[in-house]
Parts: sequence; C-alpha cells; structure tokens
Amino acid sequence: MGRRRAVEAAAIRFDVVDRPEAISAVTARVTELGGRIRALATVREMDGDPPLTEIELEVEGVTQDALSSGLESLSDVRSIHRTRALDQVFGKRVIVVGGGAQVAQVALGAVSEADRHNLRGERISVDTIALVGELEIAAAVRAVADLPRARLLVLAGSIMGGDISAAARELQEQGIPIICLNMVGSITDVADLVVSDPVQAGTMAVMAISDTANFDLARQRGRRY
Repeated sequence: MGRRRAVEAAAIRFDVVDRPEAISAVTARVTELGGRIRALATVREMDGDPPLTEIELEVEGVTQDALSSGLESLSDVRSIHRTRALDQVFGKRVIVVGGGAQVAQVALGAVSEADRHNLRGERISVDTIALVGELEIAAAVRAVADLPRARLLVLAGSIMGGDISAAARELQEQGIPIICLNMVGSITDVADLVVSDPVQAGTMAVMAISDTANFDLARQRGRRY
C-alpha cells in the first residue's frame, strides 16, 4: 500500500445564514469555481436575526483568493475568515484504541516518534481512546474510516476478537492498515503487523505513515515482533 500525499487545499471559515438553501448555494458555487470539497464541518451555531452558522470549508483545486471571492458574492454568506487546512496544522493521524494502560504506552512511543518527524517539517498527530467491550471497540474501529486524515489504527489491549476482527477487516478494505499488540484473540490474525512491545508499536505506527521514515509497512505485513 503506497503512501498518499495530501493535496494542498484552500481553507476558510465563514458565517452563513442557518437554512438548507444556504449550504446548497455554497456547494454549487464551489462547483462553478472548479473546486472539489474535501471537508465541510459546522463549527458552531449563533443565535440572532437571522441565526447564523459558522462553517469550516476545505476545497481542492482552487486558490484561497478565488474561494473567498466566490463565496463573498453569495447573499447568505455574512463574513469570511481565512485559515489553514487541518492537514497542514495537525497532519496525518494515528488512532489508538483499546485498554487504558496499553493505549498509554502505545501513545508514548507514537508521540515520541511523531515529535522526531515533526521537527523535520512533517505533521503527524496521535489520537487515543480507552475503551472496554467488544461492541464498543468494534464500533470505534469502524468509525475510524469516517475520521478525517486518519492513516493508521493501533489496537492495544489484552484480548480482542469476534466483531472487533470483523470491523478490522472492513477498515482495511477502506485502505487503513492496522497494527495490534500481541494479545489473545483473533485480531492478531487480521492485523497487518503484530508488535509485542506497546512503545515499539506506537513508534512503528508513526514510521509507517511518515514521509521521511525508511519503513514500508507493506513489506512487514503478516509479521510478528
């Protein structure tokens, strides 16, 4: 699996009248400009007359100047604030899910390794959630596919299988690889890489998605360390 480099995007925040027609007009204008929406999210809602919604928008294929000018002419857009795309600020994300103690140790290795690469100009962030229960963890695994900029999942725990393994296969089909700790359960047969030491697992996770590391996860697939 090759590494995907993010395409630079124009990013803005704007206040718009809170009604369905307003967002439809925004998306239509982006299309007219020749842009492709990469992310659109509600930041907050504001009471008033009329009520407004602050929207964060990232668009590929247009400049920030063109995007700002294009949206300024829409009647429902009240103000525009230029910002930076989140991949330029927080970058690619390693997601760590599982038991609290194991997650903490994986995060230790991942954050330490991310710091080394980020000093070179990269942007790699680490997100964690400590969870227990098969259904809860399986739901979290499936949700990783919906997280923006998520590039790799680390499963850290003592026992995982069943629906968690099924969810892991579904996530891999979406192009997101999985590293897991050496544990009880069928997840070790599903993961792309199994690592016994949690700190090393976090380190290798960051190396796997880094543009400056000489580590190819595809060549390690199926191995256990």
